[in-house]
Amino acid sequence: MEELARLEDQARRALEGEAWYGRAVLETLASVSVEAATAHPIAGAHSIWEIVLHLTATYKVVLDRIGHRPGNLTPEHDWPNVGPPDPERWRDAVETLRRLNGEVRRAMLAFPAHRLEQEIAIGHSSAFVHFAGLPQHDAYHSGQISLLLKAIESESLR
Repeated sequence: MEELARLEDQARRALEGEAWYGRAVLETLASVSVEAATAHPIAGAHSIWEIVLHLTATYKVVLDRIGHRPGNLTPEHDWPNVGPPDPERWRDAVETLRRLNGEVRRAMLAFPAHRLEQEIAIGHSSAFVHFAGLPQHDAYHSGQISLLLKAIESESLR
């Protein structure tokens, strides 16, 4: 399997499933209610919904950078406001995350292998670092979501 295909496979596993470390992001989110998604059971921590929007913003910035568009995140874009809780908006947020992961994975497979070590935007790391970093980032936040769910369960909010 070539390097880009392996990177794409890791991005799929981290979001959709078959991750070696445990439950992938979407597996963890599968039973999360809108109430749980907006809860803040740990003081100073982001909510599950905020984490989903943050992951989405990260996929967007990588797509921008590999598409030769400026790809910097302001704090408002990196951690956007969730807004009022709404089950449909929550489902849309999760679906947008799924869709953007697919877009990034398709972009990985189409990316010229000879450019993997090149900086993909001025002042940013290589395409390889971005592509390898996305599943790492997903795994990190999947763990946070799992901890938030444990805290929510202890409060009987789930």
